[in-house]
Amino acid sequence: MIVITDQRCTEYEQPGHPERPARITRTVARLEGQQRVPVDWQAPGPVTREQLLRVHTPAHLDRLDQTWDFDADTPALPRIREHAERSAGAALRALDLAMAGHPVFSLMRPPGHHATADRAMGFCYLSNAAIVVKEALARGVAKVAVLDFDVHHGNGTEAILLGVPGVSFHSVHQFPAYPGTGEVSRQNAHNHPVLPGAEREVYQGALARALEEVERFRPELLVVSAGFDAYRGDPLSMAPLEAEDYGWLGRSIRELGVPSCSLLEGGYSPDLPELILEYLAGLGGR
Repeated sequence: MIVITDQRCTEYEQPGHPERPARITRTVARLEGQQRVPVDWQAPGPVTREQLLRVHTPAHLDRLDQTWDFDADTPALPRIREHAERSAGAALRALDLAMAGHPVFSLMRPPGHHATADRAMGFCYLSNAAIVVKEALARGVAKVAVLDFDVHHGNGTEAILLGVPGVSFHSVHQFPAYPGTGEVSRQNAHNHPVLPGAEREVYQGALARALEEVERFRPELLVVSAGFDAYRGDPLSMAPLEAEDYGWLGRSIRELGVPSCSLLEGGYSPDLPELILEYLAGLGGR
């Protein structure tokens, strides 16, 4: 299993903010201290302005250099553009490795699936998944699917990819919840909203339906927005999943037989390292 990370992604934080460096440092320590899943650690690759402009407006890229906060959840921290571009570069490196046939997980921050073409929001500054999709299409990949299992709807990814030929977006998320989108499906966006407090079997059923949709689409590449905040112990949701459900998700993605790259989105429980380990074990067939 290839895991892409960079210690520099832990060098920024806002006191009290749930998207904190420990999400990465504790997960790295857990993965280094176990023998269940052999890990090949790799570094992010570069990202060019051209690749970013396929997804984001020039004004948005320039805005990332400014010093006033984007919203209450998304602060303009020192060097945040540098950190966001490094996270996008890790996602692109994951694309390279996936297309070469390797199982790969990008263990980076900041996450990306709430960022729209012209707005940073929800802890996200650049839309990593959409950047990967647009790059894959530019390389000639004919059909790309996105599976977003973060408990919050990937509004930015959907908005950027809505109606794009050759792309299918599938999201399973709690609704109503932040950011207030994803109640219905439209065009190539297939949404599976689940009520807060739903039973575990209901949430599992929504995930299974999304996986079946991906399989029917028959993509040449699957980009996974891997959020771990639908876990029953996560402080930012009212969702029911257990650690073993993430192992099942990893196995299900592997069994699709499609090149895939997984990008870390949310997940704020102290159990995040265990959840990621379960997911990687399933993804790697362990």
